[in-house]
Amino acid sequence: MSFKTDLKYSDVTPRADYLNRRQIMAGLGGVALGSIAGPGFAAGQYSTDATPNTLEDISSYNNFYEFGFGKEDPAEYAHTLTTDPWSVQVDGLVDKPGNYDLADLLTGMDIEERIYRFRCVEAWSMVIPWNGFQLSQLLEKVGVQPSAKYVYFETLVRPEEMPGQKGASLDWPYREGLRLDEAMNPLTLVATGIYGEDLPNQNGAPLRLVVPWKYGFKSIKSIVRISLMDSQPQATWNMQNPAEYGFYSNVNPTVSHPRWSQATERKIGGGLFARRQETLMFNGYGEQVANMYDGMDLTANF
Repeated sequence: MSFKTDLKYSDVTPRADYLNRRQIMAGLGGVALGSIAGPGFAAGQYSTDATPNTLEDISSYNNFYEFGFGKEDPAEYAHTLTTDPWSVQVDGLVDKPGNYDLADLLTGMDIEERIYRFRCVEAWSMVIPWNGFQLSQLLEKVGVQPSAKYVYFETLVRPEEMPGQKGASLDWPYREGLRLDEAMNPLTLVATGIYGEDLPNQNGAPLRLVVPWKYGFKSIKSIVRISLMDSQPQATWNMQNPAEYGFYSNVNPTVSHPRWSQATERKIGGGLFARRQETLMFNGYGEQVANMYDGMDLTANF
């Protein structure tokens, strides 16, 4: 399904119907909702059958330090962010560099619904029903040159609308990066919505990355630049404290954060007395991604 600038995802799948549709599809063999599977991937491989968190959970408990360091700060302050108009600079080792208007960038992209587990490095988790398209589609659209090995991303810098940027808590802009094979993996999503509606500002509107086998801070929000590079790019938390945050940041229950264990996680929305659950290697996506790290020491390359 191609994106049309005059059509919102809420027009396609009203949020009130979303869970009912999931139940119907589950009865048909667990086919992922609305997914358009790529070659070699069955639709059911994309979405978990776990129950998604509520939109209230997802939009009220966030890390988005451009709006403050409290979990409630993004929901309180992100309404100031202007997301229309929006453009993304695409540069580096690509055949079609340019400053792309959002509508032009999304033209021809296949928008899908995918329900992914989300694991924060702080040892809490959610299940989120994203709408978006595979990053690989966008990279194919702009033409990746043979010498490219990494993809680099930047978040918007606009301190008059993003009050957290008025301080020097981080070296702005927020930066992230992936190896090219990670970026091209069919699980890697550019999210444009949640529950069939546009992304809330506090969740990274209008475009954010979703890499479900990595800790959440790798899934950079409010993207304004995508660059193809031949060397490993800088990543904000790896720059900030390389002893605590590696470039790869794959979910790994056997490698503790220096200040807490990663063996278990707290499910948001589970209630005050909910039991912690075991964390899965690669957040449960090992079948799709583990082969990319064959032969790597995942303790050293954390």
